[in-house]
Amino acid sequence: MGTDTVRTDAAGGTAERRREQRGWYFYDWACSVYSTSVLTVFLGPYLTSVARSAADASGYVHPLGIPVRSGSFFAYSVSLSVIVAVLVMPLVGAAADRTGRKKPLLAAAAYTGAAATAGMFFLDGDRYLLGGVLLVVANAAQSVAMMLYNSYLPQIAPPEERDAVSSRGWAFGYAAGALVLVADLVLYSGHDSFGLSEGMAVRVCLASAGLWWGAFALVPLRRLRDRRSAAREGAAPGWRQLAATVRDMRRHPLTLAFLLAYLVYNDGIQTVISQASVYGSEELDLGQSTLIVAVLLVQVLAVAGALLLGRLARRYGAKRTVLGSLVAWTVTLAAGYFLPAGAPGWFFVLAAGIGLVLGGSQALSRSLFSHLVPPGKEAEYFSAYEVSDRGMSWLGPLLFGLTYQLTGSYRDAILSLVAFFVIGFLLLARVPVRRAIGDAGNPVPERI
Repeated sequence: MGTDTVRTDAAGGTAERRREQRGWYFYDWACSVYSTSVLTVFLGPYLTSVARSAADASGYVHPLGIPVRSGSFFAYSVSLSVIVAVLVMPLVGAAADRTGRKKPLLAAAAYTGAAATAGMFFLDGDRYLLGGVLLVVANAAQSVAMMLYNSYLPQIAPPEERDAVSSRGWAFGYAAGALVLVADLVLYSGHDSFGLSEGMAVRVCLASAGLWWGAFALVPLRRLRDRRSAAREGAAPGWRQLAATVRDMRRHPLTLAFLLAYLVYNDGIQTVISQASVYGSEELDLGQSTLIVAVLLVQVLAVAGALLLGRLARRYGAKRTVLGSLVAWTVTLAAGYFLPAGAPGWFFVLAAGIGLVLGGSQALSRSLFSHLVPPGKEAEYFSAYEVSDRGMSWLGPLLFGLTYQLTGSYRDAILSLVAFFVIGFLLLARVPVRRAIGDAGNPVPERI
């Protein structure tokens, strides 16, 4: 199938396209529960407590003989998972390009992640190493699956629909996260009435996220269609293909400039998502139920925020809207440094601020990049997009963990993340997006 066929496919039969788009939304519905319940709410504080129970008298655990402060183990594990994902994604992306069979690869990544998440049921006692391994596998698998999932966007939506389709996908994900968190809150808060210990309730919540992920992944796997582009046949394997993609990107320096800005500010976003519950429990002395309610608030407002920022993008353009969201991120995160301990009300205010900008900033970045991809190279460029994203996303958790290890203060650790949003804003502001779209060979939307 040639380039022209791929482009026609994106704008083809409306009914079939809508059906495929609805199936695409459901992968966000499936996997976002992992991000919400596991990575954002339960696993950070729980794995930290498991590591503490295994720590020596000085508060250190020793994986592979390396002394690690127990409070930093979760952040380091997240960082390691990102490095693993970066090593695997070029291999999977090149295989998708060569064969045109993204669905089987998406299924393999999704069910590897779902199985590792379900396996967290067995995380108890002092099994911190088991928790670290399962986290690395699940997080890396999710990254690989998201790379493949994102690469469908230019194929299922013509340019004028992409902001809306991308935003709806994120909204679906946050709606699922909110729904499951309500069930988690009921189970965790009333664990005694269910005959469960607190630890067992957490493990049930972790495992159920894996079961949800696996069950609802069936919907996109039934509805999405594989497309083969003749231009990608004979592509080089793995890292050689990624190197070839980067060389090709050098012919589109403005696309590269956008990628650089995105990977910087998105690293800050991903680190806030993964470390917020640790900050709330360890630094602000908030209980697990308070954290669940706060993240539930984020989920509910993120649905509205993703749709709202999608509307703002139609009026003011995606680039301006993303820049505005980065200003809001900077202000919100800086305010988080001054939150008083033991004051859930102020933590809820902070959660509301994060929720309103979280989904929209990510959804619009994804749709904005889709306009910068040369026709016929969607999978290839989205592989580089995800690798670029994950390629630096180990830096935020590493900086967070190192700052805590050196200072013993989670406030200093959270404040260090402001730099990612400030630098990302400055880099994105310098990208002439309309010219970048034209240089990529795509039609320039009326408002971008």
